[in-house]
Amino acid sequence: MISTSDFHNGLVFEDDGQIWEILTYQHHRKSQSAAVYRTTLRSLATGSVCEKSYASGTKFREVPVTKREKQYIYAEGDKAVFMDMETYEQVSFPKEKLGPQARFLRENMQVLGVYVDEKLTNIELPANVVLTVVSTVPGVKGDSVANMVKPATLDTGLEINVPLFIKEGEKISVDTRSGQYIGRAKDEE
Repeated sequence: MISTSDFHNGLVFEDDGQIWEILTYQHHRKSQSAAVYRTTLRSLATGSVCEKSYASGTKFREVPVTKREKQYIYAEGDKAVFMDMETYEQVSFPKEKLGPQARFLRENMQVLGVYVDEKLTNIELPANVVLTVVSTVPGVKGDSVANMVKPATLDTGLEINVPLFIKEGEKISVDTRSGQYIGRAKDEE
């Protein structure tokens, strides 16, 4: 059993029969009242995010979480197929549960499979990925005003805004959490 005093970002616990992951938490104490923990939680079953408050000292069942390396192989309809890097077993995972992160999947991409009570419940992508710009409008010489952006389509079909100096065929880094341009990719990739 764990208590609210054990809360930390990323902790997985069971409350009212649901499995939750703590995204953020804050400890609040007003002068004449009991302490309260305000949390932002993600349901590992549905992926939905909500906010809940718990009285200090509330106890929960800690849920064992393991992470295993997987490799994205291909898309099969509305499912993504991953291969376990230890057992070479293939497993299908609904793209719907991946949410917007499904837009970043590329063949042979290394990801982490999150297992809760030995059941695959989530896929974690790397913080950023390298993608290739397949189409964008050309930048005009002299367009050097800071923070000017233009739309670009990437090799996964994702559309994002990039700086004016980015050309078709360039490899760029994209943040998988926000979907925003980070910078040009290093030559090693």
